Amino acid sequence: MREQKFAKDTFASTSKIVLPNDTNTLGNLMGGQLLNWMDINAAISAQRHCRRVVVTAAVNHVSFDRPIKLGDIVTIESKVTRSFSSSMETFLDVYVENHRTGKRTKCNEAIYSFVAVDQVGHPINVPELVPETDLEKERFAGALRRRQLGLILAKRMKPEDATELKALFE
Repeated sequence: MREQKFAKDTFASTSKIVLPNDTNTLGNLMGGQLLNWMDINAAISAQRHCRRVVVTAAVNHVSFDRPIKLGDIVTIESKVTRSFSSSMETFLDVYVENHRTGKRTKCNEAIYSFVAVDQVGHPINVPELVPETDLEKERFAGALRRRQLGLILAKRMKPEDATELKALFE
């Protein structure tokens, strides 16, 4: 049996201020810059979970719900939602704080996948994740469905073998 770790032990949070060099001609944070910040934050969560080097395997989902403006303060929070044999899914919530009013609003979310690797870049096993809160349990269950869908799309799993996905429609 693999070692077990709790989701709370994988939490990472980063805050950034949106500077002119981070924005497009409309004064909004460029999406690629936000993706970079999210990748680093999510990697910290994954590394905290397994205490090994991790590499980004996939950016599975990103939603840009509202623009982030020049001068806004961006806070990115991430946690590992589930671990598989050598991979981990991380869920990110992105908040924006208006620099004038201090009002904080959720503006984006994303799901990244990472693989833990050894010194020569080969995948290695990671600890199991134990969700505790209702939100952690919900995201934990969803991670398996998202993984099965990804495996089907990559033609590495037959649709009839995706038991968690099939259960949604029965």
